[in-house]
Amino acid sequence: MEVIKFIQIEPNELKSLLKESVKQEFNQLKEEILCKTPTQYLTRKQVAKMLDINLTTLNNWTNRGALTSYGIQGRVYYKRDEVEKAIIKLEQ
Repeated sequence: MEVIKFIQIEPNELKSLLKESVKQEFNQLKEEILCKTPTQYLTRKQVAKMLDINLTTLNNWTNRGALTSYGIQGRVYYKRDEVEKAIIKLEQ
């Protein structure tokens, strides 16, 4: 059996509770959507063009661990988000 309760609450307090509840639901939904975004893979040529470097430089950066490569059937790919995260802010 359900019980109905009447609670006296100030309008500002109700507004604050609703705002916090909506914020939590929105953040949860946002995380679910971000998790479902498919990973975009780039070829060596695409990454080299994106970074304005040649393939030898890309290979050197990969060997040094600056970038992580992935492969299938002899093809080499890079994750776009990892390439973008590898770019760091320079101290002036």
